[in-house]
Amino acid sequence: MQSTPQTKTQNFWNPMAHPGDPASRNFIQIVKGDGNYVQTAAGDWLVDGVGGLWNVNVGHNRQEVKDAINAQLNELEYFQIFDGCSHPCVHELADRLIEMTKPEGMSKAMFSSGGSDAVETALKLARQYWKAVGQSQRYKFISLKQGYHGVHFGGASINGNTVFRTSYEPMLPGCIHIDTPWLYRNPWNCEDPEQLGQLCAAQLEAEIIFQGPETVAAFIAEPVQGAGGVIVPPANYWPLVRQVCDKYGVLLIADEVVTGFGRSGSMFGVRGWGVKADIQCFAKGINSGYIPLGATLVNERISSAIEGCQSFTGAVMHGYTYSGHPVACAAALASLKIVEQENLPQNAAVQGELLKRKLEQVLLDFPAIGEIRGKGLMIAIDLVANKKTREPIDPTKGYANRIAAVTMREGAIVRPVGTKIILSPTLTLTETEVEKLTSALKIAFQEVKA
Repeated sequence: MQSTPQTKTQNFWNPMAHPGDPASRNFIQIVKGDGNYVQTAAGDWLVDGVGGLWNVNVGHNRQEVKDAINAQLNELEYFQIFDGCSHPCVHELADRLIEMTKPEGMSKAMFSSGGSDAVETALKLARQYWKAVGQSQRYKFISLKQGYHGVHFGGASINGNTVFRTSYEPMLPGCIHIDTPWLYRNPWNCEDPEQLGQLCAAQLEAEIIFQGPETVAAFIAEPVQGAGGVIVPPANYWPLVRQVCDKYGVLLIADEVVTGFGRSGSMFGVRGWGVKADIQCFAKGINSGYIPLGATLVNERISSAIEGCQSFTGAVMHGYTYSGHPVACAAALASLKIVEQENLPQNAAVQGELLKRKLEQVLLDFPAIGEIRGKGLMIAIDLVANKKTREPIDPTKGYANRIAAVTMREGAIVRPVGTKIILSPTLTLTETEVEKLTSALKIAFQEVKA
């Protein structure tokens, strides 16, 4: 199977690529999607091993979602929710989200157009909360190295990878990064999960004390780090983080843009560890990417403080033209119904474990593969120059891209990210697609030499 490359000059820039470097792009055109597959302009059908971009959770071309979109278009294509306006769909979706997050204690929602928006909203609401309760000196954010929180200035400032900041610095002041709970690579050379969780939580506490607890607004992290390399924390990490935040009154923000609505194998990432955040950020799986949408949910602690503030500080001077877009909300309601009725979080857990196990069976002996890790349908293949030292491959040599190109030729799309191959397929994945992904990757690693 060989797709014909697109060579025509394009009048737009691809995100996360050098516009002057053709080698940074694969020139593939996707023209159709159905279920767990997408079709190229050349007519090849490929397993969608990236789920669009972590987000097509219910699969492509779901009639239920398309019907909901069409029905909403025929009723009301758009109206804003500024100035006290609303429409039925935004009420219904807010109610649904608060009901779904009842175990996490969420109280109110703010809508936006995507994940970067949702994170920016969370950061602003965290600062506003502290102003509302008379502690305006709490403005700092602590986040994790390797973390990814979008591309707005706030999100880029707390991102834990410098590639997202270097060209745009200086960034937002008051953003501090600490080590991530990464069992494969960490500064302590610790390989005991429980000990690593304790070390990382202790580092968070030490940093809060060093900065001054009275200056720290929030700690923000992904329940499972996505773009940073699918870093799954030890089981004790999130409960310990919650304890540290509670000890010093620091808000806990869970960036669930990727993990929300089933991808990690539970409905929400933090739920997998029985933890309640103060703020949760959602996008991607909220409506499976059919229409852009983001949401930021806050708990009672935050909502009551802001609503009860008697000064202008309580006014939420934030929002987007497309906040609560009727068509996006309709798509979300239809998508979330599928997620619940088909129990896609459970399918993600089962198929994700199967995919990880099969990849380990056929790939771990290759010299360029250091580790295969993941949780649910979030999986990363860590590429190394030396298995013993765990030295990553040189990302400038394009090895990951060449692996992805052969994998595509063999019938599946995977995502090369520097020193890693990332898989985030649709949550409707079946054993058939698991086999196809495994086979395509095996051929790629057999053929491509580091």
